[in-house]
Amino acid sequence: MICYCGVAPFKHESGTSIRGRSKVSHLANKKLKTLLTMAAIFAVRFDPELKLKYEQKVSEGKPKMSVLNIIRAKPIQRIFAVIKRQTVYERRIAA
Repeated sequence: MICYCGVAPFKHESGTSIRGRSKVSHLANKKLKTLLTMAAIFAVRFDPELKLKYEQKVSEGKPKMSVLNIIRAKPIQRIFAVIKRQTVYERRIAA
């Protein structure tokens, strides 16, 4: 599901060459990917937990778009966790 949403990173390597950045699948649902990107930008601005995670990753030196991709995956992971556990989503407050 993460791949279908255009969030799963894939390494592009050729032989011994490890140059190049990870890219997402070109087969992803582009409309869904766009909506998740907009939601991630909104979440970074207004969700304290995701804002903290974004700032930590950027301060570690990760590229901003790579960090945004991590934030894009969070709602999907949360949805599947709620379905798997069959519980109600409980929001954690960032310290």
